Amino acid sequence: MKILVVGANGQVGKHLVQFIQKSDYEVRSMIRKEEQAEYFKDLGAETALVDLEQDVEAIAKAADGVDVIVFAAGSGPKTGKDKTIMVDLDGAVKTIEAAKTAGVKRFIMVSSFDTTREAIQEAPESFAPYVAAKHYADEWLKATDLDYTIIHPGGLTNDKGTGKVSAAEKVERGEIPREDVASVIFHSIKNSDTIKKEFQIVSGNTPVDEAVESL
Repeated sequence: MKILVVGANGQVGKHLVQFIQKSDYEVRSMIRKEEQAEYFKDLGAETALVDLEQDVEAIAKAADGVDVIVFAAGSGPKTGKDKTIMVDLDGAVKTIEAAKTAGVKRFIMVSSFDTTREAIQEAPESFAPYVAAKHYADEWLKATDLDYTIIHPGGLTNDKGTGKVSAAEKVERGEIPREDVASVIFHSIKNSDTIKKEFQIVSGNTPVDEAVESL
C-alpha cells in the first residue's frame, strides 16, 4: 500500500511519514519547497513537489498510483485569512477532487477539534475563518463517495507521544501530542472500520490501536 501525505513537512506530517517508513507501507511525501526534500530523502521517502495553490491536475499527478491520501496540511496560526481560505479550504477541496481524478478511494482528513456550525459562531473572531474553512472542507468530503475518515484532534502540543488517547465521536476538549495524532492517522489507515467515520481525539488512557479499533 502506498500513502500520499499532503502537508508532509508539517509537524504531524513528519511524524506520520516516520510511522509509515517503519511499516510495510510505502509513502510519498507531498511538499511545496525543493529545500524540504532532503529531510525526506534521508528517510528514504519518495517526494512530490506540489504547492496546494496549484491546480487539481498537479495534485492528482502527485496522487498517481497511491492507495490512500492523508490531508495533514494547514496554513498555520500566523497566516492571514487569505491563506486559510487557499490552503485549509480550497487546498483541501482540490485534494479531494484530485483523489477522484486519480482514482484514489481512501481519504483521511486531519481536521480541527470542533468544526460544527456552532463552533464557527462561538470561535474568537481571529479563529472563526479557520474553523469555517475546516467545516466546509469536511462537509465537501462527506458529500463524496470516497472512503473517508475525518479526525478531529484536540489542542496540539509538541510533547513526546504517550501512545495513549481518548477517541470517540465526542470527547471532552483537551490536548494531544502531534506524535499521537500521527499514530492515530496511521492506525486509521490500517483499520477499514474507520471508513465513513469522524471522531475527536485527545490524550487519554487507551493505547492508540485499541482506541481506533473501538470506534
